[in-house]
Amino acid sequence: MTAVTPNPMSAVPAFCEGIQYFGDTVPGFDAYGQAPAIAEGQKAIASSTDQAAVYQTMLAADALRYLILQVTASKASGHPGGFASQAEAYAALVMLGHKNIITEVGHHAPGFYSGMFLDRSLEAMGIKTVQQLRDRFREKHGLLGHLSGYIPGILAPAGPLGQGQHFAMAAALLHRNTLFPYTVGDGGLGEPYIMSSMAHFHTAYPEATNFLPVLVWNGFSQEHHSMVSLKSNEEMLAFWRGNGFEEVILVDAKAFDDQNQPGDYVDSTAFSFEQRLAFTEAVLAGVDQAAKSALSGKLTVFIIKQLKGAGVHARGAKSHNLYAHHTLDNPDIVTALQARALSGKAWELVRTNFERSNGGPSAKTAVTESELPLPALGQLPLEEYAVGGDPKVSTTSMGRLVAAVGQRDRNYIVTNADGNEASGIANINQALKIIHPTTDDLYNQSPTGQVYEPLSEDACAGLAAGLALMGSRTLWCSYESFAINGLPIWQTVTQAMSELRRPTPSTVTLFTAGALEQGRNGWTHQRPEVEAYFAAMMRNGNVFPLFPPDANSIQVCYDWALTTKNKGIVITASKSPLPIRTTFAQAQQGLEQGAVTLQEIAGTEGGKLVVLAVIGDMTLIPALEAATFLETEGLAVRVVSIVNPRRLYRASDVAWDTCSEADGTFLDDAGFAALFGGDALLGITGGASGMLEPIMLRSTSKRDTFAWKRGETTASAGELMAFNGLTAEAIAKRAIELVH
Repeated sequence: MTAVTPNPMSAVPAFCEGIQYFGDTVPGFDAYGQAPAIAEGQKAIASSTDQAAVYQTMLAADALRYLILQVTASKASGHPGGFASQAEAYAALVMLGHKNIITEVGHHAPGFYSGMFLDRSLEAMGIKTVQQLRDRFREKHGLLGHLSGYIPGILAPAGPLGQGQHFAMAAALLHRNTLFPYTVGDGGLGEPYIMSSMAHFHTAYPEATNFLPVLVWNGFSQEHHSMVSLKSNEEMLAFWRGNGFEEVILVDAKAFDDQNQPGDYVDSTAFSFEQRLAFTEAVLAGVDQAAKSALSGKLTVFIIKQLKGAGVHARGAKSHNLYAHHTLDNPDIVTALQARALSGKAWELVRTNFERSNGGPSAKTAVTESELPLPALGQLPLEEYAVGGDPKVSTTSMGRLVAAVGQRDRNYIVTNADGNEASGIANINQALKIIHPTTDDLYNQSPTGQVYEPLSEDACAGLAAGLALMGSRTLWCSYESFAINGLPIWQTVTQAMSELRRPTPSTVTLFTAGALEQGRNGWTHQRPEVEAYFAAMMRNGNVFPLFPPDANSIQVCYDWALTTKNKGIVITASKSPLPIRTTFAQAQQGLEQGAVTLQEIAGTEGGKLVVLAVIGDMTLIPALEAATFLETEGLAVRVVSIVNPRRLYRASDVAWDTCSEADGTFLDDAGFAALFGGDALLGITGGASGMLEPIMLRSTSKRDTFAWKRGETTASAGELMAFNGLTAEAIAKRAIELVH
């Protein structure tokens, strides 16, 4: 096609303002472009073999490629190559009415933004023209470099590889009659959990096949050949079939090449017009077959094999991103834009199809654009234990509430890497049953259970966090020492929730068997460093690590967590029987104010005041012993249990006001002084010292910290605490040094 520039704007639709090049003629338009292939009042094309539909799918692919390059080059930044290699597949999905599309490839963001622009979703954020699309790309409060929850019509965030399948599977579970395609790059296919997480999900939910991986097999990763680039088509088919996929549909551009392009990966935009149509028709028919297969109960994958960078400024890994010289004046950019240029009428046709697809803009029709209705939970069966009474296992007390939630909300899912019984929450399994195709009462297994137990923290965190993002209640349970393997997607979701334009249930976790309980299991089971991860995330504004000191407090904490929206709530508690130290009222105070006083010793007249600020339940044991000794020295002592350290920051320390469903409650200076004011302050934790930061920032007392150093194999919690210097003797000694 030929291009002319400039083009008088009066000849093109208003939304095209900002497009630099237009084609004055588009081959085939007179024959196939006279009416939109998606008819008025329809949500999809009538037939995948209709030549007008095929032609208009090809136009849509070119429109996407043009917009990607126009937008990224306007900032000389961004990633056009990966999405460009599968533009026909994305266009085919849209033409077939499937717009609930997810990706695990953050670098596909410019393509997804282009799709949302074409279907008018971005008008919800004031982007009505291509010029505005260009202006807002990679700008704050605009179109971020990677997908986020802030963008209208985008179902899920994307950035770290190996996560997209979790969002697609979660959505598929909640919306059984809707297709959720997700694009996965061949460069990211080597991420360790993609295939295993889908395999476990399919075993647990064999009927929920309405998610569709779309493998973008383009031969290249970000800076080099992909590690699967040498596989033959037969080997790739066998790989997916060997991982349990019944229907594997592969469309290889090489089979349609009439330009003698070298190598196994070719660019369809270089084909003759007739062969471009033939390739597009194969993609459209293949996607249609894959969609119908996935929706009919078969685990299905669609694979498009086409050279990375097809139709943009470069090919192969060199097309992955733009560099500073790739401005709109760069010859490679100009040439590519002119080659993809469409006429004003073609742009109007593409936009009409995109807008009609699925019944309207994704910003109005995507499943995540409205709140998922949730059943009311009513009053949970909280049970208040007497202070000083028989010791109770905190996790078991919470498990009883979890069971009640699951019985009242059948969509509620608990995930755990096969360890609920070991964590003191066997009552969850007993009440809700482990999801397993083998029914076995001894092991609390049932195909209709609500406890999801893959041996993968990534899969546990992925489904739980994904479901929460999609609008459902969940709980991810883990040992604190193992949780690190599931945190990447949990962090992705909490960040997305902080930007989300709708309320959704918080993603809640229960981490048990802290390091102090795992001494005899060796250092592999001791990783309280994970608490430093959460400590840093507190400053994001929507992350709340909670440390209930007993079985009463944990019930109050979980009851509160269920009422919150768009937050990440981490409950860390012991699986050992421990004393009851708080009433419900005190537990509520600790949750709301951040901490609660457990013991106050007056000391002798004129004695100095030592404050022991303690995070955790087992760490209270040496702290309270130290308080007893300090009393004999005539010192006044206040033992404070820190339950909700996020409340103890100053408001200016935390980005709370930037968060969706913002929570701006912080303990004021007078309240802080009442809890932590004294002559000496010792912050004590069995985990990472970073969790004590809000106290250390605000305190003006002489102060010090006692915290985890490293793991060791020991015979008891006391021995492990001693190894880390967490003893009553050491605490008392340091307190005396500070006050004298």
